[in-house]
Amino acid sequence: MQVFNLFDHASANGSQERFETLLRCPNLELERIISPAGSRSELFVQEQDEWVAVIQGEALLEMAGEQLTLSRGDSLFIPAHTPHQVLQTSQDPLCIWLALHIHSCPPLSST
Repeated sequence: MQVFNLFDHASANGSQERFETLLRCPNLELERIISPAGSRSELFVQEQDEWVAVIQGEALLEMAGEQLTLSRGDSLFIPAHTPHQVLQTSQDPLCIWLALHIHSCPPLSST
């Protein structure tokens, strides 16, 4: 059994966001994301639902035309096919996220 601390090795890696998969199951993927100061992402429109939580720092997002500020402890559900983008992230401390990607489950077959 291995214990993983979400804050270990949580330093910026240049100017790029760092994505680390912590758990992968058939319908779920959990990532830790470390965003460098002032990070801005491309526009995402994903096939799967996503739940994000900020565990350190702050981030300014735009989702479906609305700007939202997420601070430590805040979480947000992003439905599939919803345009969203990170506009800016904090410098001190760096922004660390958890992102849970929820892939659609096949319908149960009736017997």
